[in-house]
Parts: sequence; C-alpha cells; structure tokens
Amino acid sequence: MPSPPKQPYTVGSPAPFDPEAFLSSWTADALPQGNDLRSSIIKAFKLPPSDKYVYRATAEVTLDQVQHAIGFGGKHGLHGWYVDEEGKQMPPPPDADITAYTTIFSPSTSTASALRALASNAKKDSLRAAVAAHLQSHLYLAAASPRTPVTLTLPNKRKQPLPNPYYDYWAWSCHNLEWSGPVPSTAATKISHHVLPVFYHHFGCVVPTWDALALLQQLALHAPPQPKPKGWPGRAVLEIGSGNGYWALLLRRAGLRVTAVDNLHSEWRSMWIGDTVYADGIQFLKQNGGARDEILLLVYPQVGADFTGKVLRAYEGDYIVVAGTQNHNGYTGFQTETIAEWMAREKKDFERVAQVPLPSFAGKDEALFIFVRRREA
Repeated sequence: MPSPPKQPYTVGSPAPFDPEAFLSSWTADALPQGNDLRSSIIKAFKLPPSDKYVYRATAEVTLDQVQHAIGFGGKHGLHGWYVDEEGKQMPPPPDADITAYTTIFSPSTSTASALRALASNAKKDSLRAAVAAHLQSHLYLAAASPRTPVTLTLPNKRKQPLPNPYYDYWAWSCHNLEWSGPVPSTAATKISHHVLPVFYHHFGCVVPTWDALALLQQLALHAPPQPKPKGWPGRAVLEIGSGNGYWALLLRRAGLRVTAVDNLHSEWRSMWIGDTVYADGIQFLKQNGGARDEILLLVYPQVGADFTGKVLRAYEGDYIVVAGTQNHNGYTGFQTETIAEWMAREKKDFERVAQVPLPSFAGKDEALFIFVRRREA
C-alpha cells in the first residue's frame, strides 16, 4: 500500500497541484476543442505532452487510447446506449435534447423547471419523453411529518455558481457520446466508454451538483441542539469512502465542515484535499461513537464485501446521504437492490425524504438519496 498523501497532487505532473487555484481560474474554455479530450486534460492538469499514465477502473486506458476511441464516434457500438424492443441500436438523440438534459443539472437553472421543459417539449413516444418521464418518476421530496419534521427544497438557480469543472466535462461527454439521459432500460446496459476512467481518476465517480450541495446545507442546519449554542456552525459531514476528495472540497467551498475518511484501496490520479483520514470506515465509526452527531455521506459506495451495509449498520446518527445508482444495475451499494430498498427493509427507523437525480454518465442512472431517522411516536 502506498504512503498516505499529505497534500493535493496529480500523478505525473511536474507542477504542484493547487485545487483552489484550479477551481478559481476554471472556465469552460478549458474544455476539449474539436473533441480533443487528451489535450484538454493535459493542459488542465499540467501533464507532460508525452503522458503515458494508465487509468485503471473497469478497464485500463491511456489518454492516447481514450482519444483513439473518441475518434471512432458511435462506430462499433461505442455509443449503443439506447436500443429498441428488438435489441437494435436506436438513432442518436438530437443535440438539442442532450442540451435539455444537461441543463437540468446546471446551477444556473431550476431543476424542477428544467425537468418540466424537458417533458413539455418532447414528442410523444420519443426518447426525450422517456428520459423526462423516468427522471420525473424518480424525483422525490417528502413533506414534513411529525415523525420526520424535515422539509428539503431544491434551490433556485444560483446567480454566482460555484466552479464545478466536473459538471462541465460531464456535459461535454454527453454531447460527445450522444447521451441524453437514462431510461428504464438503462438498468440492463452493460457497456461504458473509455472516457470514464479518466474522469473517475481526476474527479471521482459521480458529479456533485448545486442541488446536492444545497440539500446537504439544509440537513446541516436541521434540528440544532437545544438550547442552540451561540454561533452553532451546523452539523458536520462525515464522508466514508471519500476517494480523491472532490466532493469534500466542493462541500467545504459551500460552507460545510467535512471529515473525509478513506481506506486508500483505490488509485486516484488527482487528489483534491490533503487532510483525508486514512482508515477503515467501519472501524472509524466504531471508534468515534458511530458519528452520532454528524451527517453520513457515501459517494458511490462499493458493492463488494457488504461494505455499504456494514457502514450503515455502524452509523448511529440521524442523517444518511448516498450518491449512487437508482436502478438495479448493481454498480453501487448492493448487487441486487437499490439503497432505498435496502434501507426500507434493514433500517426501518429511517425514512427516505429525498431522491434527486444526479448527472448520469452514458449508460448510468444516478441519484442522491437522503434518509432521516424517524422520531419516537
């Protein structure tokens, strides 16, 4: 096992990696020009032009190999995300429909309004209509009740959005890979694309959004201790399996206190924070009172070794947030069921109070789940 890093870095870059400077100076001009993702990543992360780093995820690729795959476009089934009832690949969605999908997650739009626009401008029985219906059917915000007195709301558009290069790269990838969002049949999709290991290594496995940050802000301020201490900063977030710290950094920039814990089993090319606590997540919980006063955050929790179940059983607090799969493809959490299904059976003292779609990479279907412990009757 490598030695735990003590500061942010990008493997192979001769220059120090300064995440704050990276985010503060970020503009969409840094995105690929002419679909040249290789050059964009090299420039953004100050990599040598001859970069040969091997990105390991579900596959192993170099930037040269990724760029070669991009050059094929949709040939050889590389963009085969949508199939008809006979299993034949459908025509790619119009670019306007892809834009309408990516706009849902922009910090400069209202999610509810963008979803309505996606549906209202869709032709009957079109792919766009199917995507809109699927996303709307999975969007859930519970009304407050005596046993779960919490009301979460999606934010309106933000006048000065926090920089989020991962969202920008993701939106670019949707256009490049001809992806306009998940549908029910996405659960059966078995292919992915070569670009994913690159994004995973530099940013993480799923894109944080302004919706996600704002909902966590609301949770942090919910049910303060009584009497409320003067200057109470809000409840802290404990992220177990924090990976390269991209979510933790954006949450901190949104004003939240975050402790990031990771076991260092996964390899990351870019690390965005330097204070990750390198420890076994279950043991950390047991040694810290089950994090009774903190919000538990799991981003793309692994399926193997019952990791997710063990963490959720060891947590003794009242707020659980999970960013991961909302269908049955088994990519996160549990092999044969969603996190919501598992929680309904195994943690009956918690109620699902929110399920909000997250940006889904081609062939995926992601959401943010929030569960709150019920009060005694």
